[in-house]
Amino acid sequence: MPQDAKTHWLNRNVLGMTVTSFCADVGYEMINAVLPAFLASIGVAAAALGWIEGSADALSSFVKLGSGWYSDRVGHRKPIVTVGYFLSGTALSIFAAAVSWPLVLVGRLLAWFGKGIRGPLRDAMLSESTAPGTRGKVFGLHRAGDTAGAVLGPLLGAALLSVLPRPNPSAPYRVIFLISLVPGLLSVASMVFLVREQRAPGNRQRRLWVSVRELPRPYRRFLIGVGVFGAGDFAPTLLVLAATHLLAPARGLAYAGIAAAGLYVLRNAVYAATAFPAGALGDRMSKTRLLAIGYALGALTAFATAALFAGNSTGLAPLAGVFLLAGIYIGVEDALEGAIPAGMVPPEDRGTAYGLMGAVNGIGDFIASVLVGMLWTAVSPAIAFAAAGALMASGAVVLLANSQ
Repeated sequence: MPQDAKTHWLNRNVLGMTVTSFCADVGYEMINAVLPAFLASIGVAAAALGWIEGSADALSSFVKLGSGWYSDRVGHRKPIVTVGYFLSGTALSIFAAAVSWPLVLVGRLLAWFGKGIRGPLRDAMLSESTAPGTRGKVFGLHRAGDTAGAVLGPLLGAALLSVLPRPNPSAPYRVIFLISLVPGLLSVASMVFLVREQRAPGNRQRRLWVSVRELPRPYRRFLIGVGVFGAGDFAPTLLVLAATHLLAPARGLAYAGIAAAGLYVLRNAVYAATAFPAGALGDRMSKTRLLAIGYALGALTAFATAALFAGNSTGLAPLAGVFLLAGIYIGVEDALEGAIPAGMVPPEDRGTAYGLMGAVNGIGDFIASVLVGMLWTAVSPAIAFAAAGALMASGAVVLLANSQ
């Protein structure tokens, strides 16, 4: 543990990693907010978006497990985290050259490879930068800072979308993709110059599957609930796409794209406001039970979206309610999922533990995004989101059962 972590939880590393994540989120959330409308402008269907998001999440999941284990093996994490931020901060800019879905898939895969190698290691570094009794606050603050970037990014995206010239429908989106390079590279600089790491001896004899098998049994049971919920926890871009589809028939695609980006800002603002209180509350009560409540709110979000499609809703207010719920549940989910593993797993295994949780979440995200995208195209969006909600509710029940 760094020396300043022994005196205060709000130390240099916690602040440095919060700034890094803030900059990174400004960049790629600027893109996430406008990506569904860009794909619609070049004729890409919802099923393709589901496969793009799902494939990127699947790649990220396997990378998370390997990078987490490898960092435990070599005893240091910062160089790998820095490379991850470079990839996630620059790869999405290649969307500027896309004329169909294949180049979007390539950019997403590269960026999510970077997110995969950095996510578990950054969380392990956060857990090692503070005392056990304040981890909820640390992860809550980090997620709040991370999400403040996710508020500013879509705001910038929506603002740019409203002022950039439109010589053709896709032109302003391509400019936004290139502008995202600026905050992406700032995230790399802040990781390099603000964050310090005390290297551990490591263990070169560690084997991946032995490390996974030796993780504590309560932690592996916890991951069952995480996995079941994750199988319904679809990518937020699909929720943005849902808003775009619901609003476009009555108000036009241009308005729908800007409004959907604004709703995504609302979701992220609520997420930022929820994360720290949720983490602080988790320091005072059962983190697992509080996380189950967050999972239940996630299920409610999916069911509410299904109801809007079933009723052919075109109103902005009901959609705002759905995005508000989405912000609350993801704030609880991210703060608590980040804080829980450190209390269940010894320090020398935390990279592996966070990597395994990332892998479980990534596989779940793949299933969820593909499931929603395929059911949306083949059956109906109402059925797609209802199926996601059923899986999310099941995850909440499993988590509660395993917490007793």
